[in-house]
Amino acid sequence: MEAKAQARFVRVTPQKARRVVNVIRGKRALDAVDVLRFAPQGAAEPVRKLVESAIANAQYLADQAGERFDAEDLYIQAIYADEGPTMKRIQPRAQGRANRILKRTSHITVVVGDEVAARKKGRTR
Repeated sequence: MEAKAQARFVRVTPQKARRVVNVIRGKRALDAVDVLRFAPQGAAEPVRKLVESAIANAQYLADQAGERFDAEDLYIQAIYADEGPTMKRIQPRAQGRANRILKRTSHITVVVGDEVAARKKGRTR
C-alpha cells in the first residue's frame, strides 16, 4: 500500500526544509516522526505533521481496500521539498529608498509505503 501527502505554500524556505527532509529520507515512517518531534529546526514541525498525515492516508486506503494495516511496516519511499511562490515585500530605508524582502514558500511532498509495494515498482532501499 502506498499513500501520499502534500503540504503546499508552507512558509519555510525550501533550502531549510530540505535540511530536515534529507535527514528522514528512506527511514521507517514512525522512526521519522520520532526524529522530527525532537529536531530543533523550525521546518521539522510541518514535515512531521505531513508524515503523520501520510500515515493516516495509508491507514484510510488500507481500510477502504480491506487490507491489513500496520504502521510499523511503512517507510518513507519519497520525500522532497520544492519551491513555491515567493511573496515580495518592501522595507522602507533611509532617504526614500526601499529594500525588497523575499518571503519564500515550499511545497513538501511525502510518499509512504511498505516494502512489498516498493518491490513491485522496482524500488529498493
